[in-house]
Amino acid sequence: MTGPQKALHKLGLHRPIDLALHLPLRYEDETRLVKLRDVREGDMAQLEGAVTHSEVKLGGHRQLLVTLNDGTGTCLLRFFTFYPSMQQAMAVGSRVRVRGEIRGGFAGLTMMHPVVKPAGGELAAALTPVYPTVAGLPQSYLRRAVQAGLGRADLPDTVLSIYLKEICLHPSWNMRKALSFLHNPTPDVSLSALQDHSHPAWQRLKAEELLAQQLSQLQSRRERARLRAPMLANRQTGLCTQPETDAPGGSPGDDNLAVPVLSLYARLLATLPFELTAAQTRVVAEITQDIAHPVPMHRLLQGDVGAGKTAVAALTAAVCMDAGWQCALMAPTEILATQHFAKLVGWLHPLGITVAWLTGSQKAKERREMLALIASGQAQLVVGTHALIQDRVQFHRLALAIIDEQHRFGVAQRLALRAKVAADANEVDAAGAEPHLLMMTATPIPRTLAMSYYADLDVSTIDELPPGRTPIVTKVVHEARRDEVVERIRDQIAQGRQIYWVCPLIEESEALDLTNATETHAQLSVALTGVMVGLLHSRMPVAEKHAVMRLFTSGQMAILVSTTVIEVGVDVPNASLMVIEHAERFGLSQLHQLRGRVGRGAAASACVLLYSTGDAPRLGETARARLRAMAETNDGFEIARRDLEIRGPGEFMGARQSGDAMLRFADVVEDAALLDWARRLAPVMLDQHPALAEQHVQRWLGGKAEFLKA
Repeated sequence: MTGPQKALHKLGLHRPIDLALHLPLRYEDETRLVKLRDVREGDMAQLEGAVTHSEVKLGGHRQLLVTLNDGTGTCLLRFFTFYPSMQQAMAVGSRVRVRGEIRGGFAGLTMMHPVVKPAGGELAAALTPVYPTVAGLPQSYLRRAVQAGLGRADLPDTVLSIYLKEICLHPSWNMRKALSFLHNPTPDVSLSALQDHSHPAWQRLKAEELLAQQLSQLQSRRERARLRAPMLANRQTGLCTQPETDAPGGSPGDDNLAVPVLSLYARLLATLPFELTAAQTRVVAEITQDIAHPVPMHRLLQGDVGAGKTAVAALTAAVCMDAGWQCALMAPTEILATQHFAKLVGWLHPLGITVAWLTGSQKAKERREMLALIASGQAQLVVGTHALIQDRVQFHRLALAIIDEQHRFGVAQRLALRAKVAADANEVDAAGAEPHLLMMTATPIPRTLAMSYYADLDVSTIDELPPGRTPIVTKVVHEARRDEVVERIRDQIAQGRQIYWVCPLIEESEALDLTNATETHAQLSVALTGVMVGLLHSRMPVAEKHAVMRLFTSGQMAILVSTTVIEVGVDVPNASLMVIEHAERFGLSQLHQLRGRVGRGAAASACVLLYSTGDAPRLGETARARLRAMAETNDGFEIARRDLEIRGPGEFMGARQSGDAMLRFADVVEDAALLDWARRLAPVMLDQHPALAEQHVQRWLGGKAEFLKA
């Protein structure tokens, strides 16, 4: 396989249809020549003229400077990379054709590194497509490959014209015509209609893509309806057999008497240190109703930070354990898993439940002991990180899988946990069994996205916070006022409160991330003498992380300087102030998650968003919008709505597909009418035109259809 062929595979371009659906990022107009008198700054222009001056300028940057005159004006062509052959082609007196972006400046009109050809050749008949590419894959090779794929692709009509008329799409814009047009648009087409995707060719593609997504997810739902899962009935009482010792005319132990006892679910509900909110009660009812049926549950539980999802998960697990089955809870980080483990052990251990613990950092001996408990069934509940899905982990009777912060896991990891159900030989239809799946997220999904990205899921929403949660005051503060923030910290410590100080995680450089956190830790330690200031970052050994967290949760440590490893799961009611340094670098949902670490007790709490503009005179528009949203609302659902507005649906849901965007062309917000059409048409297609439906899904998704089931 050649280099360009490997590069094609890297882009996921394996089938002819993959190439046909690899659409241009933009277009260049090589169909006409323009005059310099008619161009404006910022235009992409194609000019023809004579070279009147050419020189190699030495100095700081060696560069080739060429002056082109087309009879109506002059333009300076500037090259920082050039070869002798280029100099010869642009010698004084030569006539050349150049194409590039027109820029202004002290030297007048300029083009940087334009494409240069000899003058007089034929003009292109169509706009020239520019495709997304990777290193080692030139545009010329990619254009030829795409055209070849388009020619070989099987593109029969899979959507009947009667259905296309519902969205005012003329049947003449079939897939072959639409794709051919988008790869080779004619010069008379409006570039704006191509760029804003309003052209009928684009509408056809978006409609088909949304239909493929809805078909795939409806297929997934129907396939799951044919699978079997254990029936986990929610019993308030059970029967316990006890010897009857005082029956008239009998001897002790002659007969056994079945007496009612409270179920684990009822005992847990009675011993929880708080009352469930109405929203939690409703959600528990929805979930327990689901798992009582023999069809695998596939439900998303969403709720704002601190809404009480862990209590709902614990009660669901109790129903599972009441029925004699095992439950697994998987969290994305060891800190979050530890938090869940501590809370669940505190609630369930007094009730006689064994909770196992599995993480990647465990010592071999402890790990062997845990694996044995899980395999034997002695551990009814298993809590851990991705270590739960490793091959050596064998469950005895797994019936319920709970995945917290599910968007932080890749699709393959979620599928792997679902596949862990044990095929117990004594169970009826065990070979076709699958665990019930409950996914949890503290990043609420706006309704329009839930309709599309989670069309195969049932969604439960905790839309109410527990009483007594103090509202968090959010302040946006420039870093120049850092000293004032330190004074605020001193006041809080004097009142016996604790403080988080979060430094940004710089993905490109762990070293920078560590330096930033370490410097802040040192500065606060000097400024606040006699105060214990802790440091927590991603490169610390796990044991050290746990030691730091223990000091903070116990109240011995007053300030915790941390990177975003404390984003979710940390629950310290005494913490009343959250300072987020370089808040402009964080995403909106991440800022909201971090803010949710305070306000968990009775004390008035605050979140300070420290921002910096760097060398710029002011913050960028996106960063300003994020910080403004944080200052204006504490509502996670409103935050999610604004986040969607700022980032767009593709980025908002990117992790759903572990890096693969589910929709490449359609936008579920802008194309809401097409989405509604696709949702209505999907069941009709599956019921009345199953062969066309299958052909349609294969065209668009190929082997990726399985990933939509996670």
